Amino acid sequence: MEELLELRQFLEQGKIHEALMLVDELEEMSLSDKINKIDSYSVILLIHLIKQKAERRSTRSWDVSIENTVREINKINKRRKSGGFYLNQAELMDILQQGYQVALKRAALEAFEGRYEAQELAAMVDQQETLAQALELIQQ
Repeated sequence: MEELLELRQFLEQGKIHEALMLVDELEEMSLSDKINKIDSYSVILLIHLIKQKAERRSTRSWDVSIENTVREINKINKRRKSGGFYLNQAELMDILQQGYQVALKRAALEAFEGRYEAQELAAMVDQQETLAQALELIQQ
């Protein structure tokens, strides 16, 4: 809110350059927030996909969580007024790749009642296949 008051002040004082710089900063902050949220939801998505692949089964809870995270990622990523998306396919894949190890560690705590370490669980799951599936779900 402080930034909006500052923006108003710049505009009232005719400081257009400063106002535009602040608008750029606000846009960057907004995009950063969206990326962080997409990253968080992506980790949750990957956790459930990893568990499904490792255990070769699913539960209704996992299925619902997958549906919800995909919906949230798409909601956050969609540009409302201008249409299109904030992050393209390559950027989404980069986020998925970055979150994979975190998701793997968390999935290891849950899959098979936590009997396996992350490395052992990793050997049961094809990482590239899981990442591709996650991206495909997001882009449907």
